[in-house]
Amino acid sequence: MASRAITSDTHSVTRQSPATPLDDMASIVATYEQKIFRFHLISIRDRDVAQSLTQDTFVRAWAARDTFRGDCSMSTWLMRIALNLIRDHTRTDRFRFWKRVAETAVDVSDVASHVPHRDSSLESRLIASEQMALVWESVAQLSDRQRSVFLLRFVEDLELSEIASVTGLPISTVKTHLYRALAAIRARHNATHKDPL
Repeated sequence: MASRAITSDTHSVTRQSPATPLDDMASIVATYEQKIFRFHLISIRDRDVAQSLTQDTFVRAWAARDTFRGDCSMSTWLMRIALNLIRDHTRTDRFRFWKRVAETAVDVSDVASHVPHRDSSLESRLIASEQMALVWESVAQLSDRQRSVFLLRFVEDLELSEIASVTGLPISTVKTHLYRALAAIRARHNATHKDPL
């Protein structure tokens, strides 16, 4: 008799909570983990912190799964959580201390070496690696908002409307930050190429 009561209570609880796309968290993690990790790694430039923030992203998503309304894509919703975690992390005193101690925990050449196509000649791969290193150095010097918008657009390939949704900024502000980020990167790239060797 007691087991019937437990079973009927379990069914009534199951009926009360509506199913969400996040109920199958294992498939959500499998689908989006690399994308979220890549965004954290490029934003924070510390592999251990990026792994921790990636895990925290999915923990927060699971805890807030009932709030997912489906008015944006799952990817956009997860990126919004990831960006908020980055903002929280960069506000801490511990982050500021380590930022002063070391400019970057991930060598730019580690990221740049993965960009050129493997069938390219050694010379073209070297040139591409040098150019990518310069771009990443320029990205690291952008303001937090400009860097986030730049990474969401060109690394995560999000549309401007998706970036606006992730960041909570109006599209016009997203465009402004993106324009300024691109202008700063181009200016630095052009200045470097004009300098005599």
